[in-house]
Amino acid sequence: MTTRVLFVCSGNICRSPTAEAVMRQRAADAGLDVIADSAGFEAYHVGDPPDPRAQAEALRRGYDLSGQSARRLIADDFEDFDLLLGMDRGHVAGILRLAKRSGSDGSGKVHLFLDFTDDLRGHDVPDPYYGGDHDFQTVLDLVERGVDALIAHLSAAPAQ
Repeated sequence: MTTRVLFVCSGNICRSPTAEAVMRQRAADAGLDVIADSAGFEAYHVGDPPDPRAQAEALRRGYDLSGQSARRLIADDFEDFDLLLGMDRGHVAGILRLAKRSGSDGSGKVHLFLDFTDDLRGHDVPDPYYGGDHDFQTVLDLVERGVDALIAHLSAAPAQ
């Protein structure tokens, strides 16, 4: 069974496209049937590629973000995806507000990304946009841990 996962951050140019690329590669490596995508809560980068700093750090670790372009979270995403994962608590709150406004009950689908880990539940993936290279490295470290935990969760879930 295919699991459809949407990663959501602010503008869809740093955190969520990184998570999308890591998830695609690691799910394929694990033999999981996963469709990964990403979106931004805001529309200020729609159509733009991921931040060059995010792309550079991802490429250093073997992930390719170059084919992605930013898009905004839309109401149809609640029907199209099994999981909508906010990269921080503000995103989760916003996703739930959009679900309510769109008449969708997305509450069972919406989670904080790092809540699948044992030791980082309740933690945000910080926005590296106004930071330096170290901030993008930290984001990728957290994304790799979060994706590994998510893959373990999906692998352990009973087939429906």
